[in-house]
Amino acid sequence: MGSNVETLEFQAETRQLLRLVIHSIYSNKDIFLRELISNASDALDKLRLESLTDSGLTGIDTSDLHISLEIDADARTLTVRDNGIGMTRDDLVDLIGTIAKSGTAALLEKIKESKDAATAESLIGQFGVGFYSAFMVADKVTLRTRRAGTDSGTQWESDGEGTYAVQTVDGLPVGTSVTLHLKPADSEDGLADYLSESKIRQIVKRYSDFIRWPIRMAAEHTGTEGETARETDTLNSMKALWARPRTEVTEDEYNEFYQQISHDWLPPAETVHMRAEGTFEYEALLFVPSQAPFDLFSRDTKPGVQLYVKRVFIMDDCEALMPNYLRFVKGVVDAHDLSLNVSREILQHDRQIRGVRRRLVKKVLGALKDMQSKDAERYAKVWAQFGRALKEGLVEDTDNTETLLQLVSAASTHDPDKTTTLREYVERMKDGQDTIYYLTGESRATVENSPHMEAFAAKGYEVLILTDPIDEVWVDQVPAFDGHRLQSIAKGQVDLDESADGEKESDAEKARREQDFAALLPWLTSTLSEQVKQVRLSSRLTTSAACIVGDAHDVTPTLEKMYRAMGQQMPTVKRILELNPAHPLVTSLRAAHEADAADPALAEIAELIYGSALLAEGGDLPDPARFSRLLTDRLAHGLGN
Repeated sequence: MGSNVETLEFQAETRQLLRLVIHSIYSNKDIFLRELISNASDALDKLRLESLTDSGLTGIDTSDLHISLEIDADARTLTVRDNGIGMTRDDLVDLIGTIAKSGTAALLEKIKESKDAATAESLIGQFGVGFYSAFMVADKVTLRTRRAGTDSGTQWESDGEGTYAVQTVDGLPVGTSVTLHLKPADSEDGLADYLSESKIRQIVKRYSDFIRWPIRMAAEHTGTEGETARETDTLNSMKALWARPRTEVTEDEYNEFYQQISHDWLPPAETVHMRAEGTFEYEALLFVPSQAPFDLFSRDTKPGVQLYVKRVFIMDDCEALMPNYLRFVKGVVDAHDLSLNVSREILQHDRQIRGVRRRLVKKVLGALKDMQSKDAERYAKVWAQFGRALKEGLVEDTDNTETLLQLVSAASTHDPDKTTTLREYVERMKDGQDTIYYLTGESRATVENSPHMEAFAAKGYEVLILTDPIDEVWVDQVPAFDGHRLQSIAKGQVDLDESADGEKESDAEKARREQDFAALLPWLTSTLSEQVKQVRLSSRLTTSAACIVGDAHDVTPTLEKMYRAMGQQMPTVKRILELNPAHPLVTSLRAAHEADAADPALAEIAELIYGSALLAEGGDLPDPARFSRLLTDRLAHGLGN
């Protein structure tokens, strides 16, 4: 008997996603069965785990957890049934009627922008809403479920358009059944005969062979004397792939297993299969994806490594096994010597788990390093996807700083079309150069056009171009690479020890130049004291009149903004204004100051020079209206008005 029938509308984003899934996303419609089996497997995992930890479920029979596939040719239905954890009425509405995850809009935008079906399929799978793929092959879907530990069940039904119906149903067993009312087979639409036992076997073998729970189906068998009978077959091998020797596993098997655990339909970029024996035994099978998940930098993103104990699933997204900067790594770790009741809190403080984590990290980083040396093109693609996350490790993981520095790949002034490693940079350094120069900024164009670049470009010094927000942080925490100091060309004193034409400047010439500006520099420092801590001559400028630099250990303006955005109190950091002593504006200002230091126009010109330098580096003017007025007045004055 049913009661409380309620018809509800899908959330707007859900309707959009349904339309995309049904009409344009999946090129291979067989995927729907893999998604439903994966959901059923998750439900069995959860019941197995909760029966160990929740006293309210101790009476639940978990001795025969399994997934059943049922074909009804007369009714044209295919049912996927499990005896797992089940759902409540609220669970159904939250999980299926509403996409209860952040980043929905970003997901939809990425799907629309994706250039191929494989990328779109991967995004759908990563988002965890593969249930909707059922509507590719079904005119109607009926889901019946009862949560373990509750008395009544719920039925959910929809045609995948705008609404769904929910009602309470008594007498349901614990678990979930999803019944698909199938569309007719159609070769033009890619709809196979999903009422065919052989087709179902083929799909299960291809996509779900490694699911750890038995997948069963009643099938017709012919005996030796021609008699027929229906028997229940187990369709999957249930072999723990990670427990088999690597030599016995094919690349296709690795790829299929990766797709099962990641919901990513592209093959992984790298596979790490290892076994540790001794005082603490475990197997691990880890994968580096080919492309970053859409939510890699979302606050809600969780690591992708599952923990098993003696082949028993314990938890998803086990933070204790992988550092945050490797959160994109997917896989399984199967420990032999942990308790089945182990909690996340215990894992965080377990000495043996910390040891496992250290070895896993070194294995993953070592695999990336091998890829970098043996297949530069493949590594470049991986770095493009995950480099920004890997650089977080330079801030978080001091034990692996050297390896991470070797993995860093950055744009530079050496080649606009290729990135470079720090090792390659060092190999190209000029004779006598012992410093690795870099400049941070919002974009390559901003950095390349910065006044700070002028002398380095004129004298042929290579500069790394760092444009990720994390670059502002790690370069300050990593003092050197291979004995070569990292230095921002926008901080501290830079003395390239030669003039712009390549001739070495003598000490006498330097002293004479300083003497020429002995009166102007302190006057400018006093005049601009609210904006800068010092005005000095520059050796890094060739064409611009001025630039703004920080002291060697000052926080950069970008980093200052980042800290403030995170709610941290930051003192205002005054910076240094550097002047190009050869620029006509600067020499004219010096002459005017020598002629009449009290002229009020000089202070306005000084303010304009500072504001122009601030704009040139992409900074924000403190008073744009005042700057505009001063500039307009100066231009008018120059035209004789």
